[in-house]
Amino acid sequence: MTRAGTEAGGGPLAGVRVVELAGIGPGPFAAMLLADLGADVVRVDRPGGAGLAIDPAYDVTNRNKRSVIVDLKAADGAERVLRLVDRADVLIEGYRPGVAERLGVGPGTCHARNPKLVYGRMTGWGQEGPLAQRAGHDIGYIALTGTLGMIGKPDEPPTVPANLVGDYAGGSLYLVVGILAALHHARATGAGQVVDAAIVDGTSHLTAMIHGMLAAGGWQDRRGANLLDGGCPFYGTYETADGQYMAVGALEQRFYDAFIDLMGLAGVAPARKDLARWDELRETVAARFKERTRDEWTAVFEGSDACVAPVLSLREAPDHPHLAARGTFVDHGGITQPAPAPRFSGTPTAVRSGPALPGADTAAVARDWGVPEPDGPTDSPKKGS
Repeated sequence: MTRAGTEAGGGPLAGVRVVELAGIGPGPFAAMLLADLGADVVRVDRPGGAGLAIDPAYDVTNRNKRSVIVDLKAADGAERVLRLVDRADVLIEGYRPGVAERLGVGPGTCHARNPKLVYGRMTGWGQEGPLAQRAGHDIGYIALTGTLGMIGKPDEPPTVPANLVGDYAGGSLYLVVGILAALHHARATGAGQVVDAAIVDGTSHLTAMIHGMLAAGGWQDRRGANLLDGGCPFYGTYETADGQYMAVGALEQRFYDAFIDLMGLAGVAPARKDLARWDELRETVAARFKERTRDEWTAVFEGSDACVAPVLSLREAPDHPHLAARGTFVDHGGITQPAPAPRFSGTPTAVRSGPALPGADTAAVARDWGVPEPDGPTDSPKKGS
């Protein structure tokens, strides 16, 4: 299997053209994923930037893209975007419902110009419903779906999992899946369509297995009381002597046996199936972990099937021997960042370029996409010309 890297690579989506109307959060991440897979993503930045408090040179979610600046509120703004739409396979926008229509680049207008276009809409609440016009962020979306409420300790407030569960897992990844499915349909039938990706929908979908367990009586509707939410003493994290942590996932009996043996608790620890003694088992394991440092415990479990791993920081992770061997992280332009994923044997992916700087690629995009530069005529090119 060819590994991802920073060398030249086309990727399986080479030749696919994507217009991204600049935003923040899940939309840019989805567009980055398409770009990582080889798509030619042109980000339409607005004058003054998108509002993310980071130097654009460090915004990794804009890697492998190109940027032009268009003021959609200007008289010719919509037409400039529509010229790109004429040539595009996909468009991504993350406005509140109705905003793209008011700006003149809604799906109706775009499909009149390009019937094959896949029009991807990324929102938190979706295109309709009582909350559709409300502002929101990741934490609110996952709160409403019940997802946030199941994360954390039972006697503490729910744990906020950064913006990974809502924005990126429930949002970006579902938008990309929808776009690829709709793109497949468009190429087979010639008909484009709108993909309505709502974070509340995607995040809810992620909990499908949990809802099945809940219905079957195998999941309690409260935090820290279940097999996979920290309620189980052999599926959780434990502090070590140096204030670091180890992660334990010894669920199956054979893995648990290896875990208990390497911990030196065989014959001492309460039986794993005795739920009434789970608190005692947890205390026993916790006390043993506090006897050694994280590195010492890492060495103890090295090469075993005990399903135990050190909890590494973001800066530590790239240097882990396994991740380093796979090239899971790469350095590009002085920024250590995750390599494109997943990997492909025939169409390898790569970090081809750093974050697109706003407006830096106007001339190149006009040339490559066959559209007039901003000061050129406003006549829309004919399809196929």
